[in-house]
Amino acid sequence: MKHYLLAGAVGTLAGITVATQFAGPLVAQESGRNASVYEQLDLFGNVFERVRSEYVEQVDDKELIEAAINGMLTSLDPHSSFLSARDYEDMQTQTRGSFGGLGIEVGQEDGLVKVISPIDDTPAAEAGVQAGDFITHVDGESLMGLNLDEAVEKMRGPVGSEIKITILREGESEPFDLTIVRDTIKLTVVKTRTEGRAVVLRVTTFNDETFSTLKSEMAKAIEEAGGIDKLTGFVLDLRNNPGGLLNQAIEVSDAFLERGEIVSTRERAPEDSERWNARAGDLAQGKPMVVLINGGSASASEIVTGALQDHRRAIVVGTKSFGKGSVQTVMPVTSDSAIRLTTARYYTPSGRSIQSLGIQPDIIVEQPPRKAEDETEADKPRTESKFLSSEADLRGALNNDSISDEERKQIEEEAAQVEATAKLREEDYQLAYAVDILKGLAAMDYRADTPSGNAKAANNLRGARTE
Repeated sequence: MKHYLLAGAVGTLAGITVATQFAGPLVAQESGRNASVYEQLDLFGNVFERVRSEYVEQVDDKELIEAAINGMLTSLDPHSSFLSARDYEDMQTQTRGSFGGLGIEVGQEDGLVKVISPIDDTPAAEAGVQAGDFITHVDGESLMGLNLDEAVEKMRGPVGSEIKITILREGESEPFDLTIVRDTIKLTVVKTRTEGRAVVLRVTTFNDETFSTLKSEMAKAIEEAGGIDKLTGFVLDLRNNPGGLLNQAIEVSDAFLERGEIVSTRERAPEDSERWNARAGDLAQGKPMVVLINGGSASASEIVTGALQDHRRAIVVGTKSFGKGSVQTVMPVTSDSAIRLTTARYYTPSGRSIQSLGIQPDIIVEQPPRKAEDETEADKPRTESKFLSSEADLRGALNNDSISDEERKQIEEEAAQVEATAKLREEDYQLAYAVDILKGLAAMDYRADTPSGNAKAANNLRGARTE
């Protein structure tokens, strides 16, 4: 304690000395900085008055000032912006889970509107919009030269109205049009399904309801399976999840971690940095986990993925994530408007920032392009007749009477699950791969809380690549 007090006293004395020696230059420097700011504000005022009085058409003062504020914020980074009364209300509505529109999360890159991710079961997703697409035109009108808010405004319209967007997609030789009917977007934040003995948890966004819905859906799926011991594990599907609320990403990560850091944020002032740690309790009860990601997995999705990957709690499968490693704070500035300002960067438990880098999966698995309808027809067998393929197909082959009816039934059920997974590959190759990983880990009786032994087998799976 004396050592601490002494160090503090020395620091205080040194500070007084420095302040005494350099007070004059420091005050002059601060005064000069303030004078420069006032000069720039005078410049803004002069330009504003010149526009008001001499622009070819009469301008709205409020709109002009809001545009100036937005220009200042958008010059900082792609995620800072001014939220007008309408935008602020839309943002609050979206975090509650229901809004009108196409169902896409967009950003801006090199002056073009880029799709971060389509939202499940929305008009955009059903029309075939994909993460990474560029939207160049709306109803034939170019979006070039517009800022993101202006471009989004072009895509808004009444529910039930039709919009034609022009898409530029990597791998396509030329742009193409998609016609979409606007609808009310009702987000289903968590959807569960069972594939074989694996529970798939599809999380589409991180809003106010995400963690509570995930918890209840997991409990329901475990009960329907007949208990946790009946399951091989869980697939957490975060593909095309554009992110959302930081606190929900922390809650979801904590749901599967027993201890350790989840995420940290570092702000401009070091004393404002924060760190969040997991509390005891794992909803998956140590069962193996696979996290699925792709280029549409951003922000909060990457926080969850990074936490589970760094703690070796899950094997990450898919393709590299979007790479948004910054935190935005929404700050009200009037009774009905706000600014969205980037205030921090976030870091995964190992101390890595994924800003502009994304998260690399442990196992890279590309999703094969969907087959065209004519190709699917061509691949269909031309006869339904069965030909010899095993001993059992031979006429007069001996029966296997060494197994009981119950054992035979179990074998048939397992075979049916394998065939179902094989069929799933045609629908969703990445998900089928994840289900197969869980099956392999279950065969080795892998558990997340096993410190060594068969837990090493999971690490051996990492670093693979499948095309």
